[in-house]
Amino acid sequence: MTEVLRYAAFTTDPAAGNPAGVVLDAGGLTDPQMQAIAADIGYSETAFLTATGPGEFDVRYFSPQAEVPFCGHATIASAVAVAERGGTGELTFRTRAGTVAVSTARDADGRPTATLTSVAPSDAPVAPHDLAEALAALGWASGDLDPALPPRVAYAGAHHLILAAATRERLAALDYDFDRLRDLMRRQDWTTVALVWRATATEFDVRNPFPVGGVVEDPATGAAAAALGGYLRTHRLVEPPTTLRLHQGADLGRPGLLVVDVPAAGGIRVTGNAVVMPDPSGS
Repeated sequence: MTEVLRYAAFTTDPAAGNPAGVVLDAGGLTDPQMQAIAADIGYSETAFLTATGPGEFDVRYFSPQAEVPFCGHATIASAVAVAERGGTGELTFRTRAGTVAVSTARDADGRPTATLTSVAPSDAPVAPHDLAEALAALGWASGDLDPALPPRVAYAGAHHLILAAATRERLAALDYDFDRLRDLMRRQDWTTVALVWRATATEFDVRNPFPVGGVVEDPATGAAAAALGGYLRTHRLVEPPTTLRLHQGADLGRPGLLVVDVPAAGGIRVTGNAVVMPDPSGS
């Protein structure tokens, strides 16, 4: 029987952050078996690792409904699971999006942390009709957007439509047309929609609808955090090197913290804790 570990990422509280499934020995599993395990667990993603050498892994990520090329929170959870069994250090995750370097360490309180370095980030404009459709599905008006952060499709392993809310109240009032947004995202190959509100120059509140994965909202989204860091650097909306703090999940009752380091060039680094969650079966 395949052992599935359960971790909450970007938190030290098992009742907070973003739950992820982790399978540390997936070498004998078929794609349908991995998809079935992810659907059964029901978390936004489950990571399946196959060791290929010391500290090196092939990694696949499955949501309850589909495979995704890269998942940040499941990467953080997986790296912490590896570190808890083999010690901290440097890891290499080979994903469908490319090779992702991951380092593990202990924070000031001795708790395990992981830092991923994304593949090269990029972004692209969003077509006006696609933006209009996304806003309609969300129930947002154009006036709900912050003009200082223009809509773009950002990438750091997966594609995310970035929409900046003009107010925290607009971000909080998330009630969208699940099927309509899902269908648009499938057509455009968007993994999530990253809804952000800029509290200060380096502090953001964020939410990530994830209907293409069968999940209304992702509580903490590392891949989107990396994409946001790249977007902000590309459009000179931050002055690198800088560190961002993204607060996510509070609106769902699962608050988490994503620390995003934006260097002057290269991949974006995303850091977080992860903690074991109790098995709901009680076993």
